[in-house]
Amino acid sequence: MRLFQNSGTSPSYHSRLASLVRPADHFEAQKQVFLHDRYGASHLLKPVLENASGAFFTNGDDERLQRAWARENGLRDDTPLADILLAQIEANRADVFYNLDPIRFDSDFLKRLPGHVKRTIAWRAAPGKSNFSGYDLVVSNFPSIRAGYEAMGIRTAEFFPAHDPELDAYAGRGDRDIDVLFFGGFSRHHQRRREILDTVARLGGRFRVVFHLDNSRYTKLAETPLGWFGPLAAVRRPASIRRVANPPVFGREMYAQLSRAKIVINAAIDMAGGDRGNMRCFEAMGAGALLLTDAGNYPPGMVDGRTMSVYADAKVAVGLIEQSLSDGSWRNIAAASHSMIRSEYSKEKQMAKFLTFV
Repeated sequence: MRLFQNSGTSPSYHSRLASLVRPADHFEAQKQVFLHDRYGASHLLKPVLENASGAFFTNGDDERLQRAWARENGLRDDTPLADILLAQIEANRADVFYNLDPIRFDSDFLKRLPGHVKRTIAWRAAPGKSNFSGYDLVVSNFPSIRAGYEAMGIRTAEFFPAHDPELDAYAGRGDRDIDVLFFGGFSRHHQRRREILDTVARLGGRFRVVFHLDNSRYTKLAETPLGWFGPLAAVRRPASIRRVANPPVFGREMYAQLSRAKIVINAAIDMAGGDRGNMRCFEAMGAGALLLTDAGNYPPGMVDGRTMSVYADAKVAVGLIEQSLSDGSWRNIAAASHSMIRSEYSKEKQMAKFLTFV
């Protein structure tokens, strides 16, 4: 099987990636820098991470990366990114196209694929009405989201992120100097998250609380007098949050912060419904921290009181933080969660499951 996996990067990650890549780097050098940084590694398949023969990876939305490949393969400088991705698929004679960015490269793109591509699979863990009907399969670990796509006539299957084995070295750190860590988005789509973060941030006077926030592009304006009223109020951070807020972190920089944390707070975004188990859960557990997360339907192995702690509301969250830091119980749960995630959600098991789709 010749595998082609395509992914994408968030705009907030671009500046970090640009700082790691030299302007003159060729495609392969840029790709290896990205893979080494482990951005989104939970979703990258084992052959990709191991640079196996027969497996090709790229970020189809990374213009610097893609244009490097285009130059090296004789394409014009103004070739559209979709055409570059198509040329890469053709050049690598892929049998399977696994796409983590199906919004950008949807069913219309699939119509242009060469005949040697026998199977098309998309990861999509968010609701919506995008055109995925051309994919043979849409996969994710959220049952309600899969049910929504199935109601649209799209075939789906259960598939999970996996533990990145690179995190094991970070999990072994003993001198954890951050009591409570959060990293993630803060925008108008995160109002459910807002109350939890506001309450937890108020513990900053007694514990070391660190938030790494990927803010809305309107946050700066919202925190001036112009943003005190009207729609910008939804992205204006309370004073408690601003006191513990830091710039967003990604890749190994994020792994390093996770290795310093005793407790990692997770709070689902507003569109998540009742399903839980996003990539952040896998990363926190994999890094040896206690995952403190909101109530919902979690994947097998993620059990309240055994491999994570679950809160029903902000008051309960604060109580759990105070108790687990006081009696040290966070350590036992964190150790159990790390052991569970390594065995039950390994890269080997993820790949074995993927092979059943093809």
